[in-house]
Amino acid sequence: MSTVSIWLLFLAIGLGTFTLRFLFIYLFGKIEMPDWLRRALRFVPAAALAALVFPALTHPVGHLDLSLQNFRLLAGLGGAIVAWRTRNVLFTILFGMALLWILEAALGI
Repeated sequence: MSTVSIWLLFLAIGLGTFTLRFLFIYLFGKIEMPDWLRRALRFVPAAALAALVFPALTHPVGHLDLSLQNFRLLAGLGGAIVAWRTRNVLFTILFGMALLWILEAALGI
């Protein structure tokens, strides 16, 4: 594949991505959505984040691991509790990472 065709591919993909996002944003302001759909769309960011994080916590080595040796899951649960109690994103991340590092250091990898 030549350099020119790779750049044309990048350009086409970028233009397609921009067009899809722009149309959604443009239409979002022009079309009146039902109230139930507007309420449901509020949960999309949280659902997307959960879809990214949950497999990393429950499948750290490629298969389901719900044991006490899964330090990522334990740190994630600790972080979830901190998030629930404090509602502070930065403190949640710091606590979860610190707990993961402490578990790995104390109990071994």
